[in-house]
Amino acid sequence: MLKGKKILLGITGSIAAYKIITLTRELVKLGADVRVVMTPSALSFVTPLTLATLSKNPVSSTYVSDEHYGEWTNHVELGKWADLMVIAPCSANTLSKLVSGECDNLLMAVVLSLSCPLMVAPAMDLDMSDHWTTVRNLNTLIEQGVLVLDFDEGELASGLVGKGRMKEPETILHAIEEQFDRKSNLKGKKIVVTAGPTYEAIDPVRFIGNHSSGKMGFAIAAEAADRGADVVLISGPTHLSTPDQLERINVTSAKEMFDRVKEHFSSADVLIMSAAVADYKPVNIAEQKIKKGADDLQSIALESTQDILAHCGEVKQNQVLVGFALETENEIENAKKKLKNKNLDMLVLNSLRDAGAGFGTDTNRVTFVFADRILPNELKSKLDVAKDILDELELLV
Repeated sequence: MLKGKKILLGITGSIAAYKIITLTRELVKLGADVRVVMTPSALSFVTPLTLATLSKNPVSSTYVSDEHYGEWTNHVELGKWADLMVIAPCSANTLSKLVSGECDNLLMAVVLSLSCPLMVAPAMDLDMSDHWTTVRNLNTLIEQGVLVLDFDEGELASGLVGKGRMKEPETILHAIEEQFDRKSNLKGKKIVVTAGPTYEAIDPVRFIGNHSSGKMGFAIAAEAADRGADVVLISGPTHLSTPDQLERINVTSAKEMFDRVKEHFSSADVLIMSAAVADYKPVNIAEQKIKKGADDLQSIALESTQDILAHCGEVKQNQVLVGFALETENEIENAKKKLKNKNLDMLVLNSLRDAGAGFGTDTNRVTFVFADRILPNELKSKLDVAKDILDELELLV
């Protein structure tokens, strides 16, 4: 569940900081990518060297990592990197700063740059945990959507016995696992995703292809896997690395992609055809490289490739079929025809007339087309578009 997840641990000045050594080790064992940010006061309780060794990543505690060379710690990059930030232990001082937005250290600068959920495990002494300001601050964080792990009770550093102890590492780890254990309709479903271009050979060297990078399909496959689906990613030629927790099958031609889709479609619950499959291929493929200036390269006879979507639309039983369409004119009209003619449940429409959409970009602007409704979307990152697609898919399965 945690394999490949990016966990950012924030450690503040509390004696409970020593427990985060265990939490760090367990997260790494479970395959998480862990980075640590410490407040200056946290350095008094646990050393960066220990946490760096266990996390296998450098520990950050100051804005400037090397004053001699002027190297600085990019707090924005850290905030955008994480899938989840966990502040444990969270002292009364940091708790107050989280509510007020006071930004006087690197940890708070990272928090103010976060684009992921925040979890907080407070730790303080008995009177501090009962103080009305602490109660107010914790309630404020909860109202703002922060996941707050309540105090444990027991012996405290002062010698008092009562509420104020930080949750044990095992409990925090379980809470982190629950955060990623989404209650999804896609959990356990077999989802086949196609991505990238296909290459149709002219000779052993040349081919007919397109500019598809595969980024959209790979983002969809990763998001589906994150939601607990069993994902088979069938990819044309691309340099993208395989997302975690899924099976990848590499193909080159439209025929190869058709064969692999056909192989898996009968046992699939969902097929998402985001690949840019070539519509045509050469009738004849030269066995040797065609030399420059050869008469037989003046024209290339083409024939249609197998229409994968149309075939799956004809033979589907209870599968949900999602197609993509890239249009340059009459976008909605053409999309509606494709949805009906190929027996699709949902069509994701791209227009090359939209800036920031199309091949090779990190963003996309799509319109979801259904038999009974049309849902236009704003320009978003392809990762966010993938989430929107899977959100709609949740309603169809």
